[in-house]
Amino acid sequence: MSTVDYDALLWLSFGGPEKPEDVRPFLENVTRGRGVPPERLDEVERHYLRFGGVSPINKLNRAAIDRTRGELDRAGIDLPMYFGNRNWHPMVEDTVAQMAADGVRRALVFTTSAFGGYSACRQYDEDITRARAAVGDGAPELVKLRQYFDHPLFVASFADEVRDTVAALGHPEGAYRLVFTAHSVPVAADAAAGPRSEGGHRYSRQVAEAARLVAAEAEVPDFDVVWQSRSGPPQVPWLEPDIVDHLDTLRDKGFTQVVVCPIGFVSDHLEVVWDLDTEAGEHADELGMELLRAGTPGSDPRFAELVVELVREQVAGAEVRKLSEFPADGATVNGEPCWTDCCLPARRP
Repeated sequence: MSTVDYDALLWLSFGGPEKPEDVRPFLENVTRGRGVPPERLDEVERHYLRFGGVSPINKLNRAAIDRTRGELDRAGIDLPMYFGNRNWHPMVEDTVAQMAADGVRRALVFTTSAFGGYSACRQYDEDITRARAAVGDGAPELVKLRQYFDHPLFVASFADEVRDTVAALGHPEGAYRLVFTAHSVPVAADAAAGPRSEGGHRYSRQVAEAARLVAAEAEVPDFDVVWQSRSGPPQVPWLEPDIVDHLDTLRDKGFTQVVVCPIGFVSDHLEVVWDLDTEAGEHADELGMELLRAGTPGSDPRFAELVVELVREQVAGAEVRKLSEFPADGATVNGEPCWTDCCLPARRP
């Protein structure tokens, strides 16, 4: 397949520490300018150190990149792949500089967040703008691929994980509650997510829609959508309820088994492993509840197929496959947001 218009694919992600001495500077990068108190950083640092100071996210990304390379080869698409991060090495500025040195002129960008919103979408546009500015006149043109929370392959992968996890409970149907989780954000940031003409809240509405699609595919009629991983100052309202608090609610309603599906995440990185497997898991034990977590789609071969489908939309005009009525937004050129008033960062008090 001809790819005359593009000569590379940049895999753009969040980043994570790969040794103990990386942890504190990584957390300072993540929270810079957000008013997060030092004691909160101390607490999160201890979470990372409990796992040897290593987040699995970079390893998982590299494995997914390898699978995507193979899928590109099978599709006959000749696009060298590059890997860059927002918050830790390989930093996107360094990666884009390497791309320029390699002669890359115009590249596609795949981001490891499926949703809209500031941190999930627009901040990646800012990453692209910052990286190109750091490189200067020789920076390649960077075209970010669209959001994919409602792509059939994304939904199918999560649905299979939910089915398998429910089956692993080994209990009669109806004895458990399915709970979807995604990363919490400030209420004000969610209100600003999406064009003003739509009334905002695109992030939380997309999460709810993805949960609905997965539950329907998995044939689970009842479920909840909750949040995890809040990190801001306590005086700022964030999306609630938190998964740990929600376990208390479920216990009070008589549920003794919970299946948790981290719909907001594409891989089992540290926020999933800590917030769900560790913190929520330990609280469920205290409550006498059985909690099992569904896996994420990043290690599923269908995820690489999804990436290639998004690429083919750009290089070959392939059909845009989606299961919701939301517009296929998020595609940008050189970091220019698809809507100028969309997904602005929340103002800090």
